[in-house]
Amino acid sequence: MSDQLIDWVAIRQAAIAALDHAYVPYSNYPVGAAALTDDGRIVSGCNIENASYGVTLCAECAMVGDLHMGGGGKLVAFVCVNKDAETIMPCGRCRQLLYEHSAEGMILDTVSGLRTIDQVLPDAFGPRDLEAVASPRKDER
Repeated sequence: MSDQLIDWVAIRQAAIAALDHAYVPYSNYPVGAAALTDDGRIVSGCNIENASYGVTLCAECAMVGDLHMGGGGKLVAFVCVNKDAETIMPCGRCRQLLYEHSAEGMILDTVSGLRTIDQVLPDAFGPRDLEAVASPRKDER
């Protein structure tokens, strides 16, 4: 999808709206995430902390849950914001999560400007790698 066809304002507004639902009693650092899907929906999520910090859910996790609850699809454009509505960068774990659910060439609004998923997670391992291994080898056909 061309960057010119993406309503970045609407995606950012959805990410900002998600901030109101964040559960952040430990860090007091709400995060909102939103993305445009390949069928035109906007999905969103917020971070949900836990007293056992390791099981805290990032906003991107909740957003991917919203993606699948709404019928699935692939992400084509993504925004993540902090409580001041400033663009923030997804952590490494979340970049992998985004890659897993991205359309080829997905665009992210990052602290460095617009970047593709391949630019923010170069040489990523994902579903296409697994499909290649699951296919019969040439000598097995």
